[in-house]
Amino acid sequence: MSPDGLVVDRPPSKSKKNMKKISLLSLAILILSVTYSFSQGAPNAAPGLEIGNMAPDLNLMTPDGKPLGLSSLHGKIVLVDFWASWCGPCRAENPNVVAAYKKYKDAKYKNAKGFTIYSVSLDKAKEPWIDAIQKDGLEWKNHVSDLKWWYSDAAKLYGVQAIPTNWLLDEKGVIISKNLRGAALEQELDKLIAK
Repeated sequence: MSPDGLVVDRPPSKSKKNMKKISLLSLAILILSVTYSFSQGAPNAAPGLEIGNMAPDLNLMTPDGKPLGLSSLHGKIVLVDFWASWCGPCRAENPNVVAAYKKYKDAKYKNAKGFTIYSVSLDKAKEPWIDAIQKDGLEWKNHVSDLKWWYSDAAKLYGVQAIPTNWLLDEKGVIISKNLRGAALEQELDKLIAK
């Protein structure tokens, strides 16, 4: 009870010596946990959309109606590419994406086992989407969509405001570059090849 008659809850008193030991122990634990976090690398990267962030995972349907998660591609360099069959600039960029895929899919990387593309379509209907995949020669297998157009859950999660737009991920799913067009995609992939 305090002098004014109020009941207060106070921690038990400790000697200065015990407080110093606890402070040193707390500091040691903090240093060890920070060191461990940095040594583990990318898995501890904060999720987000900026370079250095762990890319948010996606799990959308393929044209066959099977779910395909972005995280299932860990181990490879991955281009997460938002596009649509009705998007003129996307269709104009597709030849550059196809050329990069053909050139880099089997390249030897420092830490990854190949390069692939996770194509997220903002189409509303399945037929034009599949037709565009075939016409543009998008030969990789990782095509996904929820067929919700601009209301796509993936577009919301990634904050997509315009297409084409993309993010390049390392083998752990960490964003290493974004919005690569034309020769810029090949230049980034060149940097990742084992020398």
